[in-house]
Amino acid sequence: MDRMRRPKSRTGKGSARSVDAYLSAMPDRCRVALEAIRKTVQATVPEAEEALVYGVPGFTLGGKALVCYAGFREHCGFYPLSPAVIRAHAAELMKYDTAKGTIRFSPAEPLPAALVRKLVRARRAELQSESS
Repeated sequence: MDRMRRPKSRTGKGSARSVDAYLSAMPDRCRVALEAIRKTVQATVPEAEEALVYGVPGFTLGGKALVCYAGFREHCGFYPLSPAVIRAHAAELMKYDTAKGTIRFSPAEPLPAALVRKLVRARRAELQSESS
């Protein structure tokens, strides 16, 4: 089992100082899955800004958190940051472990790009409706 190396953060919880640093500290199996999410989000919402959000890689839109993703020892996580988005896509997420704003998946079976696009678009629409 790979041990993950994460640069120390100000909080001591292992957060990196940049998205690239975070990803470079991931084991290959996680990095590949996370970079696929990164590219899919960038292509889906090119106007989103990449940033560390809550200490993990993510994207902001209009100054608000859009989505995040992270790697862990046994799984990866994708965070639409919205219980409503997860509930609305519950049927498509049945094979994944979900919680309030979290979707956990195995790096060996990453989230399909089509599903990531759908979740990102739903989250973008949610943020846009909150701004209206």
